[in-house]
Parts: sequence; structure tokens; C-alpha cells
Amino acid sequence: MTRERLTQARRLVVKIGSALLTADGAGLDNKRLAEWTAQIATLVDAGYEIVIVSSGAVAEGMSRLGWTRRPDRVSALQAAASVGQAGLVEAYSRGFAAYDRQTAQVLLTHEDVADRARYLNARRTLATLLGLGVVPIVNENDAIAVDEIRVGDNDTLAALVVNLLDADGLIILTDQAGVYDADPRQVPGAQLIDSAGAYDDALVRVAGDSAGALGRGGMATKIRAARQAADSGGFTVIAHGTTPNGLARIVAGEALGTLLLPPPGKRRAARKNWIAGQRQVRGRVYIDAGAAHVLRDSGRSLLPIGVVAVEGDFRRGDLVACVDPDGRELAQGLSNYDVRDAHALKGLTSQQIAARFGPAHEPEFIHRDNLVMT
Repeated sequence: MTRERLTQARRLVVKIGSALLTADGAGLDNKRLAEWTAQIATLVDAGYEIVIVSSGAVAEGMSRLGWTRRPDRVSALQAAASVGQAGLVEAYSRGFAAYDRQTAQVLLTHEDVADRARYLNARRTLATLLGLGVVPIVNENDAIAVDEIRVGDNDTLAALVVNLLDADGLIILTDQAGVYDADPRQVPGAQLIDSAGAYDDALVRVAGDSAGALGRGGMATKIRAARQAADSGGFTVIAHGTTPNGLARIVAGEALGTLLLPPPGKRRAARKNWIAGQRQVRGRVYIDAGAAHVLRDSGRSLLPIGVVAVEGDFRRGDLVACVDPDGRELAQGLSNYDVRDAHALKGLTSQQIAARFGPAHEPEFIHRDNLVMT
């Protein structure tokens, strides 16, 4: 019955990894790419809205530049991405043109999802493109991205796009049949997991975290992406990308790959998805047991009286982590104060804050509308 949910999906994000897109380091595998564009064009003609999150720019750039090893220097990786992105988008555009479909290139960085206005602009643009029947090709803007503004990998980026668009689900096409109960490369007889909850802790333990020479994400990264997609109620299917007509068979409910489902009733509000999508934590606030209880069990705001210590360098509106007395991160949210005021206000009641600093100060350190549990 769990596969029945896939038959009701209409807005999907499809992520295609480097290991599938590249022909053993010799640039793009155009034959495979043509097969995916044919499948996706057929689904779009049938009424599906599909966004592609595509790896392959760096690998294509390496091929065009004659490099056989992925460089270590950031500037060299950015150069390869710049060269390869043109070829990647050209290949998709050529593939979909055969089916009278237009494509659009959308390049994102962390800052595009961290800034509220840019987040909403990206959301509107993608939704408009889908409404026009265009197939957006999304990638991280590797040509300019550095660690401070990097999403990290395209599995995470794909999950962010699910949250951004309130998509029904995420399909991750990879070079594995799905998630196994043990590493099939090391354990003969390892069994493919048909379906599980995205938040099943056993998944990460069995997935490992290795990545190929051309990619950044391993299976554990894909499971973390599934959890992020689950936060907005989306399912994730991790499946082998070379299965004949695999996409159509997946959305028809056929048992291909591993299906990871959100917890029942799990669907976070769009604003909180935006907050959760901000990957760069600028500081930490350490809270007492009472505040931890309020956040965990009552869904209320964090008040300054519950804050015992502050660290980091953050400004008003930056993302900070809330750490409980046991040292565990409990939540993340947007601070109403910069770090200097936070130090001055910690441990004070609302009345003390008003008396000392005036009524203009916010009574909440983090308002509940700007806070997500982690």
C-alpha cells in the first residue's frame, strides 16, 4: 500500500548523479541522457511537473579541459564547473527539443535559499516555469560557490527544491539499486530495502558514506536528503538510473528502488521549510532544561530567560542553533537579536528586559514561527 502514494504524485524533483551522467570520466553519457529526457518528456506530456537537479557540470568540464583527476583547488573546480555547465545545459536542451519541450537553467547557492526575498523569487520562477510546461534544470552555482555559500551536494540541493516547491516527492537516480540492509560490496547476500520511514535511524547505519571519484554524496547523504524532503511531506525513491523506463514505472507504483516515507501527518509550513533550508548556522545558544522542555513539548517561543550562554558571531535574523543541557542540538531558528544584545539579555525576564532596554525590544529570543526542531 505504501507504493500507492506514488501514483498520486504530480510535482516531482528528479536528481541525476554524476556516476550516471558521465561516461567513465569521458564527459557526458549522451545516450543515457537522451533516455532520461525521453522518459521525462513523456511524463510532462501526461501532466506531471518535473524539475531536474543534475550533477555532471564538473565532470563535463574536466573532460573538455582534458583533466583525468578531480582537482583539489576550489578555483580549478570552479573553472571546470564553468566550462562544463554550458555543455550540460546544451545537452538537456537538445534532448528535450526533440519532444518540443523547452528547458531552463536555474543555478542556486545557499544564499539564494537563506535570503527570504531570493527564496521567494526562486520559488515563483520555478513555479512559473512549471506552469509553462518548461523543464527546469537546477544545479548549484559551482562557478562562484565557496564553502560559506555552498549548499554542499546535489542530493541536499534536490531536497531543498522539494521544500521550495512543496513537491510531492523526490526521485534520486543513482548507480545503486537502492538502499540495502548492509553494504552489498562487502556483504554478499545483502538485501534491498523496499520501503522504510525516512527517519528510521537504522538507515544511516547501513548506508555508509562513500562517494565516487566524480561526486560528493554517498548513500548516507541521500538518506539525509530524504529526511529533509520528508519535512515538507515529500517521499523519496532512491533507485538505479539505468532501469528501462524506470521513472514511469516508479510513479506507476512499481516496486523499484527504496521508498522512504515521511512520518504520518508530517508536513512543515512553507516558512519553516525556508528556515530549515538555511544550512549555515551562525551561532549557538545554550538553553536550560525548562526552555528545552518548552521547545520540545509545547511548541512555544524561546525566551531570553531560558538562555544560559551564547556563542558565535551572528546578527538579528541569522540562523542559530539551540543546544540543550546535555549538549544536543534541539532546534534552529532566526534570532531576534545580534550576538552583543544576546549576551546582555540572556537569563532576563520580559519585565527585566522592558525595564532595562525599553519596550521596543522583542520579548522572544526566537519566535516560534521562526523556529524548527532538528
